[in-house]
Amino acid sequence: MIAGIQQIGLGVSDAALVFAWYRRWLGMDIRIFDEAAPARLMSRYTGGTVHSRRAILAVNLNGGAGCEIWQFTGRIAQAPRFDLELGDVGILCARVKAKDVALTRQRLADGADVWMSPVRRDPAGAPHFWMRDPWGNLLQVVTGSDWFGKGDWAETARRWTGLGAPAATVTGGLCGCLIGVSDVERALPVYRDLLGFDRVLYDERGVFDDLAALPGGDRPLRRVLLGHATPRQGAFSALLGSGQIELVMSEARRGRPIFADRLWGDLGFIHLCFDVWDMDGWQARCAAAGFPFTVDSASSFDMGNAAGRFAYFEDPDGTLIELVETHRLPVVKRLGLYVDLRRRDPARPLPALLLKALAFNRVR
Repeated sequence: MIAGIQQIGLGVSDAALVFAWYRRWLGMDIRIFDEAAPARLMSRYTGGTVHSRRAILAVNLNGGAGCEIWQFTGRIAQAPRFDLELGDVGILCARVKAKDVALTRQRLADGADVWMSPVRRDPAGAPHFWMRDPWGNLLQVVTGSDWFGKGDWAETARRWTGLGAPAATVTGGLCGCLIGVSDVERALPVYRDLLGFDRVLYDERGVFDDLAALPGGDRPLRRVLLGHATPRQGAFSALLGSGQIELVMSEARRGRPIFADRLWGDLGFIHLCFDVWDMDGWQARCAAAGFPFTVDSASSFDMGNAAGRFAYFEDPDGTLIELVETHRLPVVKRLGLYVDLRRRDPARPLPALLLKALAFNRVR
């Protein structure tokens, strides 16, 4: 069972500063956890050394996935040794959903002071634009297909709780990503078959006008946009909503792995995470498909106030996919209100009112 994309990991050098920007400009002002600890289980991907880190999971109550803002605290995070281009291999871009793409661009242009492309249309005719956060991470703003509640809950809750300034733009959370692959056909068994993105929205080859503003966008590419034909199920499915994954492959050159000679947790998008249930079943399923777990917390882990079980596996190019089975969620931390998900039907969505109570965890 997959409830949806839970979060996309982003390696940064200053978690507090990045959280402040994503809170201000993308409405990700609900802090699910903020925890500092050694990343003991990830040493396979951190050079065999246990490094300390700070991790903040921030979400937007308009719905969508969160962003896990991840910072080494004992070493300086390294940038890629080359300028990333379309056709390179790994998570190149996160998708942000918006009600009105053109209006969102206008509001960001009025104050965010970041690079943005003009609004263009993808091969399916959907409007979108590209932008970079102040640290150079690429974001794609797309039209959201679903919203938590009426889609204006985050702003209503700000007025209700008196916390935070009004959002500068009307967005939801993250709703997918663009992943560079070396071979689309080798990648499909992971994203289509294992992770359920079984609906092909387009599969096109060529040079694309809507990519012209991006490095490598002037070269021939294959683009495959995947969605899921049936709605997701699970406790957080209403909040996380639907997602899309775009696989991009260069047809002109060999793509470079974006984390070549770097550690997981260095600068850039570090993993794609799904909220799931029945981790033992997932372990067997991934192994049978040829993508065994490379990391497994095995029992319940604590991330400050949240708890669960997590595991990682790799796509054919080594891009890290995280699975999280949530066991405990803090709803109103200052009142000690938690929900224990192990004591309920995992297929049944949590009540909307309970999820909306996360507004009390909003950060100013």
